[in-house]
Amino acid sequence: MREIIFDTETTGLDPKAGHRLVEIGCVELIDRRETGRTFHAYYNPQRDMPPEAEAVHGLSIQFLSNKPLFADHIEELLDFLGDAPMVAHNAAFDFGFINAEFARAGRAALDMQRMRCTVQMARKLHPGAKHSLDALCTRYGIDRSHRIKHGALLDAELLAHLYIEMTGGRQIGLGLAAEAAQEQASPLAVPTTRAAPRIFREARPHSATPAELARHAEFVATLNNPLWHDNP
Repeated sequence: MREIIFDTETTGLDPKAGHRLVEIGCVELIDRRETGRTFHAYYNPQRDMPPEAEAVHGLSIQFLSNKPLFADHIEELLDFLGDAPMVAHNAAFDFGFINAEFARAGRAALDMQRMRCTVQMARKLHPGAKHSLDALCTRYGIDRSHRIKHGALLDAELLAHLYIEMTGGRQIGLGLAAEAAQEQASPLAVPTTRAAPRIFREARPHSATPAELARHAEFVATLNNPLWHDNP
């Protein structure tokens, strides 16, 4: 199954208030394993960058001013996304901004049925705990020491590792990977066969021999007031 893990950076929190998408990063998974294919792009938001937003992701309007417009490169993004389910942390936020950009360009919105949200998954798995990306990476032992500021592709890569852990995909993948490696080890390798059925054998006798019974009786006769002779 193909899935897209993605993240966005924006100029603010609400596309209805005129805020724009400025960066998107996507990571492709197939059967819960990274394929190495990614998509990453910066966009000119055609507006100012609020200081509080720049403090989060470090993207200045000077840096973004010579980047392409989202509307001019929609096809590249759509080609990468295909029709795969799309996984994001607080996915409604990211879908809201992408669909707002599609609407500005006169294009149809992404189907919300494709949306998968790791925040909602985390709330079910770990009720009452912190559900930020940083907190969950710590919980699952995912190294985020290189995450100084938010970045769409970096956060998508971290989220891909987190999603694999949260869905048990790594354990499944290890078994599949081992089988694949064995099959590819040599073009002349003999296919692995199933173990032969177990042969049923009658139980071996374990009864005491007459000599053993006699020695036991001699030993019991030497006991002084054994417990089993006491009155109830």
